[in-house]
Amino acid sequence: QVQLVESGGGLVQPGGSLRLSCAASGNILSFNAMGWYRQAPGKQRELVAAITSAGSINYADSVKGRFTISRDNAKNTVYLQMNSLKPEDTAVYYCAADGALFRLLRGTVGYWGQGTQVTVSS
Repeated sequence: QVQLVESGGGLVQPGGSLRLSCAASGNILSFNAMGWYRQAPGKQRELVAAITSAGSINYADSVKGRFTISRDNAKNTVYLQMNSLKPEDTAVYYCAADGALFRLLRGTVGYWGQGTQVTVSS
């Protein structure tokens, strides 16, 4: 049984920062690729960032230079440091994990977290 538990969401003013965490438990072979998706109201879920256990990283163009993804393989935990937040970053952020990066990048993910709300507003 794989479980992804997210934390760190909340309300922040434009220009502020938040750090999301996602702790994974269960079959570690499922966690080669971990990452974050987000879904804003009325929009499709979109990839934010992904990272493999070897350290290969992908970012959405909209967050490059502002967000940083990292992971602690020993703890099966992935982090998303979000800086210079904008109102358009407001969304529910979902942790995702899969054994293969290509499946995570195209959204056919094996495992999802429950989601954490990030609201950027003054």
